[in-house]
Amino acid sequence: LVGLAAGGLTRSRAAAPDPRVTKAELDRILGQPVLRTDFLNSPVRVESVDLLRNGKHYLLRTRSADGLEVITVPNPSRMAESFPVFLKNIRPVFLRQDARRLEDLLWDAYRHGSNYKLQGIALWSGVAAIEMALLELLARTARRPVADLFGGAIRRDIPVYYASSNRGNRPEEEIEHLRKLVAGSGVKALKFRVGGRMSRNADSLPGRTEALIPLVRKSFGDGFTLYADSNSSYDVPEAIRIGRLMEAHGYAFYEEPCPFDWHWETKEVADALNLPVAGGEQEFSLRNWQWMIEHRGVDIVQPDLHYGGGYVRATQVARMAAAAGMTVVPHMSGGGLGYLDVVHFASFTPNIGPFMEFKGNAELPVACETSSLRCEEGRVRCPNGPGFGVEIEPAFVKAARVVSLA
Repeated sequence: LVGLAAGGLTRSRAAAPDPRVTKAELDRILGQPVLRTDFLNSPVRVESVDLLRNGKHYLLRTRSADGLEVITVPNPSRMAESFPVFLKNIRPVFLRQDARRLEDLLWDAYRHGSNYKLQGIALWSGVAAIEMALLELLARTARRPVADLFGGAIRRDIPVYYASSNRGNRPEEEIEHLRKLVAGSGVKALKFRVGGRMSRNADSLPGRTEALIPLVRKSFGDGFTLYADSNSSYDVPEAIRIGRLMEAHGYAFYEEPCPFDWHWETKEVADALNLPVAGGEQEFSLRNWQWMIEHRGVDIVQPDLHYGGGYVRATQVARMAAAAGMTVVPHMSGGGLGYLDVVHFASFTPNIGPFMEFKGNAELPVACETSSLRCEEGRVRCPNGPGFGVEIEPAFVKAARVVSLA
């Protein structure tokens, strides 16, 4: 049975057999087009794509053959690590192409020069960067919000949860950190880290997790929705033990209990618990996503808009999840405008969860006429100007330098 508890879902595997959706249904969903471009009557040719860098920040400057120039923001840490792959293996696929063919171009990029042999975050984060640039180019050409390419926005004010990045501090110290995170924001949900991160059951400090789970509930009360993320810390028995403790204190989901690529083991944990299990931030294979959804390997899907290849692929995951009666709570990549990407995705995705991840505002000098871009009364308002609805300060862009392979 599925119901609401503390802003999340509870479940009982024994009460309803899985899967609830067939592979044939998911195949059909994956075969459907995602983007709406019928309001663009003429080709939008990609004349150039330049990778720019200003300090630790990366930008993409994309121009159409008609002279329109747009600036978008890739994931900074992933671009710093893999920009040669972007410049050599990804960018050439999109140059001089009609951006309206974006979905086909994503497949072309996967095949180009045996790029599929590089499959992983190093490849797909670069594909996401150029996909977002072309989405901006298309939407700005049409003078429409980017949500219109996905059928239109269905909400603008997006409830968020604050996420702590701490691990290894004492429980009392983490409570103080969490209080500072949420102070004055109006949020009613938060997430913190348990375990030791890919640690083979070792805690970051002895006893930290067992003390912190009940302490956060006691400190913030029953009115808060609480999530915890183990970042792949546990094997199945230990994951279930920690999950039972979270169940006892009314948590709303348990993120990545087992190593991220242990799909069968994660399913074992999910089957054993009434607490919903969330995962998928590092998943880049649509076929793996299909298996996870068909076999209910998780309860809440968490595609990362940058790590997984962009908005189109994340929308395909969300559509498959919707067919199985599952919600999507995207993982938020840190840095750049990751939080704003999540807000835009939540604005047009029907089966979005109750709260989206938020880690604070961008360090980039960014302006917006239709949103403060800040968390106010527990929500972030989605911009609704043309494209992604924000502008990077021109002087900051001018000071950036072109990144090359030389």
